[in-house]
Amino acid sequence: MAVELRPRGVACNIACTYCYQNPQREAGNVRGGYDMARMKAAVERAGGPFTLFGGEPLLMPLADLDELFRWGREKYGTVSIQTNGTLITAEHVAIFRRHDVQVGISIDGPGALNDARWNGTVARTRAATDTVERVIEQLATEWRAPGLIVTLHRGNATAQHLPEMERWFERLDALGIRAVRLHVLEVDGEAALPLVLSERENVHAMRAFAALQRRLKRLRFDMLTDMQNLLLGNDASASCVWRACDPYTTAAVRGVEGDGRSSNCGRTNKDGVDFPKAEAPGYERYVALAQTPYEYGGCKGCRFFIVCKGQCPGTSVDGDWRNRTEHCGVWYDLFAELEESLIASGHVPLTIQPIRAHVEAHMLDEWAAGRNAGIGASLKAAWARAGRAEP
Repeated sequence: MAVELRPRGVACNIACTYCYQNPQREAGNVRGGYDMARMKAAVERAGGPFTLFGGEPLLMPLADLDELFRWGREKYGTVSIQTNGTLITAEHVAIFRRHDVQVGISIDGPGALNDARWNGTVARTRAATDTVERVIEQLATEWRAPGLIVTLHRGNATAQHLPEMERWFERLDALGIRAVRLHVLEVDGEAALPLVLSERENVHAMRAFAALQRRLKRLRFDMLTDMQNLLLGNDASASCVWRACDPYTTAAVRGVEGDGRSSNCGRTNKDGVDFPKAEAPGYERYVALAQTPYEYGGCKGCRFFIVCKGQCPGTSVDGDWRNRTEHCGVWYDLFAELEESLIASGHVPLTIQPIRAHVEAHMLDEWAAGRNAGIGASLKAAWARAGRAEP
């Protein structure tokens, strides 16, 4: 996985109502400065390549941005950035082109549907959204189509908004956008509560986008692709939320702060605390979830546990990583629907195969020993234990 390089920490130029980094800002855990030499040395220790991240990484001066991308491209062959896109200018696009930068943009929809990504006033917010939409089109037509992250909430994914979202995704598909990651809103503070969709609304939105994906030429919602592949026993390319993440080492995110300090994925930071990276991973969460009944925050007896694993610890019930995700009902319903669809098309999902119990047992043994075995490796071990070749 790439290094997340955060020169300005969680500093940002806008104030998204629901941002999971808001508790850190409210606690004053925002660093203004950075040291280029220390950052480069830390990236080298972490093993690179890196993605510029934030907060908002484009708060950096153009000269420093250009230097970091130049250095990263020469050293690792690839560089990328995740940005809200509101600060991108022609000069930034020139830098992206010069250093072959892969660009990811966070936006929740067109026009008013992006209002939760607040920029002080309605007028400024809408103007910023217009800027981002133009930037997406410019990158797609003049350079390389960016990947998008879209968070679902009451401002863009209720039944009344879905037709406009679908038309937007159709336009993005026509532009050549290929990858969109859908996020179910993570609740990290009271300000996000008015935006929370009900479980039924989240599932309805995901169903609508799954149906839409079948009509699109290029654009894919990778979360849905991940879920189908997981049910088929393939987790080789699954995103980190499905891979038993340890909240104190976050294997998918080797964070580097502006002062060169190592850090974790910000989604696991709760109560405004920026937790340092632990020396070694632990998988106690997953051993515990498999043995803890649902009513106490666990996953005991759930046939989807081997594919879901309680999902991201950053979305755990009550912000406590020992619990399963607060979005359990959403993912359960979607896994169940995808399972039925696969069965109808002649596949046999792993979740209904007798070997599932042996796969789970192997995973639990590995987690107890401090190792994280994926589905693919555990499936092979389970078939070997049963004395049979894989079907």
